[in-house]
Amino acid sequence: MRDGVAIALLAGGVAVQLLACLGVLLMREPLDRVHYAGACTAAALLVAAAVLVRDSFSLIGNKAIVLAGFVLVTAPVLAHVTARAIHLSGKR
Repeated sequence: MRDGVAIALLAGGVAVQLLACLGVLLMREPLDRVHYAGACTAAALLVAAAVLVRDSFSLIGNKAIVLAGFVLVTAPVLAHVTARAIHLSGKR
């Protein structure tokens, strides 16, 4: 049962990540690409949840929680800095 839930969460995370990568590749404007890059946060959270379901609160599970928290905090900052750099450079 736990393996099935972990596989479903992992498949969801991989699907979200692939769709975000596809969105980044297909968008023409750089500022539009930033929106799709922000979806990687959801993918990282789903993968971390899959690891946590599979391995519980072990050394690997704790590292997955820390990594998911790091991505959750830094991804919006990275998106904002990237969008600001694109806006200031004037290359649209």
